[in-house]
Amino acid sequence: MQKKDLISIKDWTEEEIKHLFYTAAKIKGYQKTNLKFHPLEGKTLGMMFAKASTRTRVSFEVGMYQLGGYPLYLDIKANLQVARGESIEDTAKVLSGYLDGIMIRTYNHDDVVKLAEFGTIPVINGLTDLLHPCQVLTDIFTFMEYRGEAKGATVAFIGDGNNMAHSWLYGAARTGMNLNIVSPKDYQVNKEIYEDAKKIAKDNNCKLSLFEDPKEAVKNVDLIYTDVWASMGQEAEQKKRAKAFAGYKVDRDLLNRADKNALVMHCLPAHRGDEITSDVMDDRKHSAIFDEAENRLHLQKGILYLLMK
Repeated sequence: MQKKDLISIKDWTEEEIKHLFYTAAKIKGYQKTNLKFHPLEGKTLGMMFAKASTRTRVSFEVGMYQLGGYPLYLDIKANLQVARGESIEDTAKVLSGYLDGIMIRTYNHDDVVKLAEFGTIPVINGLTDLLHPCQVLTDIFTFMEYRGEAKGATVAFIGDGNNMAHSWLYGAARTGMNLNIVSPKDYQVNKEIYEDAKKIAKDNNCKLSLFEDPKEAVKNVDLIYTDVWASMGQEAEQKKRAKAFAGYKVDRDLLNRADKNALVMHCLPAHRGDEITSDVMDDRKHSAIFDEAENRLHLQKGILYLLMK
């Protein structure tokens, strides 16, 4: 398999995603047994950041180092001429002459698309306001570690119809998972993405549904997933959103309505007591949140290997 970019999960087939999961599992096994694996020796990943980051920066930086390569941190506002008006198109052409790959975490999704279009090296979407593919691929990979199979399982995503929800639509559709997106009326997913993902889901015999009632949506599901109510750039809306999402907290009552062995995940950072209670987040039987966070490293090493080897 030789893909050029990871912009959206939509762009990868089910077989390509399975191969990624197999690769990530192998690479994770190498690390856990202290086996050296340096397929990217001599290669450099440029990491472009317009947004603050804990998991994305550390996992990609450490992952690139562990694969034998060099991770170069590039603060878009402080380090690059993009902040002073240089076009993304020109930046893509210039960086393609210096680097072996680019990971970008930014606001505008079109910037990632243009980097890939005008550059000649692999481009990885580390997050935009529209999509967060690396996180959802990690989530499904983690679910499979716990349950063995994703196809046929049912997920309830509870919260804002944001970049996470959009990537879950494509991730579930591509891997055959049923997905219930649960959001207040004024905070639902992008309708074009929803309809687009439904076409993929139909071909893969799974179902994508929209709900407003969390209690109805979580009945017998295999995974409850949540995210912060106000994403980066939406802090001014915090109070308004807290009111709108007041009935969407993942607490013990909601968890008890799911399958008795249901998992709970959160992409982090979490606002404990808002979208999820601490007792659920720290529940040893149900919470996979911190295994999920660790797996960002292993899954992204799989992406780096497949795109940059």
